[in-house]
Amino acid sequence: MSAFLETIAPARMGRSFRWLLGSSWVSNIGDGIALAAGPLLVASQTSSPFLVALAALLQQLPWLLFGLWAGAIADRLDRRVLVIVTNLLRATVIAVLAVVILTGHVSIGVVLAAMFLYGVAEVFADSAAGTLMPMLVRREDLAVGQARLQAGFLTANQLVGPPVGAFLFTLGMAWPFLVQVVAVSLAAVLIGRIATPRGGVREAVDTHVRQDIAEGLRWIWSHAPVRTLAVVILAFNVTWAAGWSILVLYARDHVHLGEVGYGLLTTAAAIGGLAGTASFGRLHRRFSLATLMRACLLLEVLTHLALALTTVGWVAMVIMVQFGAYAFVWGTVSSTVRQRAVPTEFQGRVGSVYMMCVYGGMVAGNALGGIIAEHWGLTAPFWFAFVGAGITLALVWRQLSNVAHAEAPHEEPAAS
Repeated sequence: MSAFLETIAPARMGRSFRWLLGSSWVSNIGDGIALAAGPLLVASQTSSPFLVALAALLQQLPWLLFGLWAGAIADRLDRRVLVIVTNLLRATVIAVLAVVILTGHVSIGVVLAAMFLYGVAEVFADSAAGTLMPMLVRREDLAVGQARLQAGFLTANQLVGPPVGAFLFTLGMAWPFLVQVVAVSLAAVLIGRIATPRGGVREAVDTHVRQDIAEGLRWIWSHAPVRTLAVVILAFNVTWAAGWSILVLYARDHVHLGEVGYGLLTTAAAIGGLAGTASFGRLHRRFSLATLMRACLLLEVLTHLALALTTVGWVAMVIMVQFGAYAFVWGTVSSTVRQRAVPTEFQGRVGSVYMMCVYGGMVAGNALGGIIAEHWGLTAPFWFAFVGAGITLALVWRQLSNVAHAEAPHEEPAAS
């Protein structure tokens, strides 16, 4: 057991990193359960396509509404305490929902309200949690730490959680949410074991939150590597979401996999992610971060092209496996690069801008994908993605070296 723990979370990274990793994995199990149980609960309360789509939108909307504020607050307050409090608020919202379900008074209005409130608390929890890693581990260990967090997300949130959530829902509508309450509460307890300096990361805060937000935006704009990475994330999420928005129709009607095949496509991506997890250590040792970034983005461009060209179901599955593999590597590398480049006092604000680029790009891409497919067919969004992502990559290709090796002033992590 000790050998396994040393492999997953080496002792050199400190005990606090292990608590952070455990908290992240447990929280992802709860979120993965909700990933399946949430839509099932919505579908049990309404057959309206509009309300079902609204439920999906409410999972992304809080980042667009409160993301900048959450990042600024994470740079003002004690981040560890903020994660604990917001996780407990998340658990409270789900506990109330579970009680309403058990009492038989659940309705679509209650469900939508709970999803929105949970999403708001999640924005503040994730904004603060995303700043803890650079405070706990050495700069040279950030890539390893991010790989472990990404592996936990992939395994718990994408592979294990959803089928468990669906199974628990068949036992009773409240069960998955009761389990989620336990998981999120335990995540808060584990965060409480982390050793970080008390108080905020800034010595004195005498400004309004709006000034902090403006200061963070100015910092990003003046820092070319970080600004370039934000643009890449925004553009590539627009193009990716355009194709993903109609993936269920693509799977059913274009490559003729049927409804079950659509599920297999998403599972194939998760399997590819596990392959990326297994190979990341070797890739990180053998190639520079700039090379890995270029390779991942180039594979993204080629993935869109391959999906646009293929009409064979099993080929589409193979494509999704390699998509999952490079997507894992890209997520790990891009997070590592950003955290290396951004000073501690700006981690919350810069991280929130990046998340807004992710969700803003997804919202725009979803809208564009539907419109493009409606007018030009099911492969048109993938052609759009291929061209858009290709142009973006060509524009930033040379700059990726500077992005990959941007460094913030050296800061020692907190004692574990």
